[in-house]
Amino acid sequence: MTEASLHLKDNGARAIVLCANTMHLIADKLERAIQLPVIHVATATANEIAVHRRLKMITKSNTLKKKCMPTTSESRTESIRQSPNFNNGSFQNLSETPMKPADVSYFKILKDSLNRPKDSRPGGIIPSIKTDLKALHSEKPVIVWFGHSSYLIHVNGINILVDPVFSGHASPLSFMVKAFRGSDAYTPEDLPPIDILVITHNHYDHLDKETIKRLIPTTKTCYTALGVSAHLEEYGMNTQPVIEMDWWDTEKISPAIQLTATPARHFSGRGLKRGGTLWTSFVLQIAGYTLYIGGDSGYDTHFKKIGEQFGPFDLAILECGQYNAYWPYIHMMPEQTVQASLDLGAKKLLPVHWGKFALALHPWNEPIKRVTRSAAERNMPIMTPLIGEPIAIDESYPHSTWWDF
Repeated sequence: MTEASLHLKDNGARAIVLCANTMHLIADKLERAIQLPVIHVATATANEIAVHRRLKMITKSNTLKKKCMPTTSESRTESIRQSPNFNNGSFQNLSETPMKPADVSYFKILKDSLNRPKDSRPGGIIPSIKTDLKALHSEKPVIVWFGHSSYLIHVNGINILVDPVFSGHASPLSFMVKAFRGSDAYTPEDLPPIDILVITHNHYDHLDKETIKRLIPTTKTCYTALGVSAHLEEYGMNTQPVIEMDWWDTEKISPAIQLTATPARHFSGRGLKRGGTLWTSFVLQIAGYTLYIGGDSGYDTHFKKIGEQFGPFDLAILECGQYNAYWPYIHMMPEQTVQASLDLGAKKLLPVHWGKFALALHPWNEPIKRVTRSAAERNMPIMTPLIGEPIAIDESYPHSTWWDF
């Protein structure tokens, strides 16, 4: 999820600060209160959306399917328009996905969000291991987690970086949503040259302007969801290819590397406007291994479908934190994370989206406690590395309880 601040001026009065968990839920009330336009997604019935998607899919299939090319402004607009997942001016989830349950009041959400419990941030310093990332070399995938949803995948000299956020904050303002003490042990300068940059969606805790700017000189290619390249161009990524992908698009990057964009149940936006760009998960097939890059997602039937089409997975990297009963459809509870890994047919689970930022109301280490307990009950092998601690597929599976402080 993202956080942002909204500063309002009205007869000298200013501002409220809202986390976007709340902001996206009360956009309509803000519009009435401050008399400013807020763009809303038009409503449609499930049948109307399904028919619209089928018609778009037919149109898309009747168009010559070209290999993904670097995105331009014109091709980006056309790809969005042609997407079967774009309807009434916004991208849509496969299932109806309300932002909140009907019985939850906006006032309650706002009140609780402005009174986040103290234990949502750790009382001590997050431990880490400093690995020489530029010296990594393995014929099997090695994954290094940097906290939250940022991680490096290395195999056979190829470096793939997912959703890097190294600025020390996950918001447009540096004093908001700051990283936990010790969790920002790595910087872009610690990384090896990046062959493939993967951005799952445009929320601030997955797409960080400062980090992207610092990575541009050493990044060869970027793969992301429809519409996201506009942000990357704005940040200066203009010389290397940026490939946008819709759900179920596949890119054969090399004889040993294939990347497929797959559905997720979430939303997008870096402010009040939601759904202007797509959100996605990815299936990475590399050197004979299959990895699931989960991005952000609520639980739904798409995990089972992806597992049936691409599984079994050697490793599923899935979110397990920043959940709340106020937004149960766009993030998973930890127990659902384990169920999703089972649906995917995963051999191992790496839980992420925790350990660096407080974007929800739960204790900072509750996600990992709940997901490890559930994984043990369901016989799902799980890895719990420290920040910076390498995971080597088929060789090294860290599982210490380092968060117990």
